Amino acid sequence: MPTLIVTLPAHPSADNAGYDYLLTPDGVTPGDVSRAPLGLLPRPKDAEVVALIAPHHLSWHEVQLPRGTLGKGMFQDKSTPRLRAVLEGLLEDRLLDETSQLHFAIAPDPQPNAPIWVAVCDRSWLRTALQTLEMAGLKVSRVVPEFAPDAPADVLHVVGEPGAAHLVFTGRGGVSNWPLSAESVALLNWPEAHTIVAEPAVAELADQLFKRPVALQQAALRRLQASASPWDLAQFDLVQSGRSRAFKGVFAALANFLRAPRWRAARLALIALVAVNIAGLNTLAWREKAAIQAQRTAVRNTLTSTFPGVQVVVDAPIQMAREVAILQQMSGAPTGRDIETMMALFGASAPPNTVASGIEFAAGELRLRGLTLQPQEVEQIALKMKAQGYLATPDRDSLLIRPGNTP
Repeated sequence: MPTLIVTLPAHPSADNAGYDYLLTPDGVTPGDVSRAPLGLLPRPKDAEVVALIAPHHLSWHEVQLPRGTLGKGMFQDKSTPRLRAVLEGLLEDRLLDETSQLHFAIAPDPQPNAPIWVAVCDRSWLRTALQTLEMAGLKVSRVVPEFAPDAPADVLHVVGEPGAAHLVFTGRGGVSNWPLSAESVALLNWPEAHTIVAEPAVAELADQLFKRPVALQQAALRRLQASASPWDLAQFDLVQSGRSRAFKGVFAALANFLRAPRWRAARLALIALVAVNIAGLNTLAWREKAAIQAQRTAVRNTLTSTFPGVQVVVDAPIQMAREVAILQQMSGAPTGRDIETMMALFGASAPPNTVASGIEFAAGELRLRGLTLQPQEVEQIALKMKAQGYLATPDRDSLLIRPGNTP
């Protein structure tokens, strides 16, 4: 699925605002990387638009929510006014701005009784940035941080360009951001055993300041990895309903499964499983079809060998029953379509002393007139006759008896 990753600018409403973007054809492979004004951003068909927030726009805080704050279930509600009020109370003393002017977002899949990370940014800035993109025809499906506090180990990133470079720390201790300078490097006193990753544009400067080689990482690859993270900062007033949040979470998880490299083995296993099941079903269907065809052939052979006069087989069971009925008629033995058989069965099924004033028999149907029977007696006769393979139905002033499934 094509994905357009757009980094939100510091001044989204400015006419000359430039947007760093990355267009990936499948959500995994880096594609077109550039910077353009809003009107010149690419708009590929059916592409997912992901908004990326740079580290200097976010602050990170670890909090312990009171017991029972989070809902239970697969789609627990993380955007209720009650939860926001709790976050405002917990973070009020840690923030310089008024909490009403700030946007909060909690970590994905938070555990009810464990500390969780909360991302905080300017509420008005974020809403303006998203509305600006939407007005330009780019509807954002997710909002993700460029750096998040979920790295398995402490890493120091050197990002930006010469003259405007920054140090970004990520790890279990959160996310921190400093300007790249000799003073910052001295204060950090970064351990030799810990990793330093730098963008190519500032790698040489990082080598000089840290006095050791640094690992290289393209900004495009880092943004691509950020877009595949489970984080989504569009919470609280940035979503409309619990149902939309639930479906949004499902689609995000599905997209992550379809795109993330770590799920490649699982995707291949799923494809193999589906292929094996399809092959098994086709084999089973072929066997069943062959068995049915063999049964049909056996019935056809039985009919033609027993009655050589039958040259064309259309419906073997019906044709065989007709041939047997013809043999019975030729031998003089009573058949199920004879009046004697029907009268005998009616006499056994009707109440004693039941007499008909008129009897008509034609085309294998027996009509008895003038019967003085109650409705429940007629029903009982019909049930007994049905058990013998005949239908007995009242017809005006008579009772019509005919074979039910005998040709």
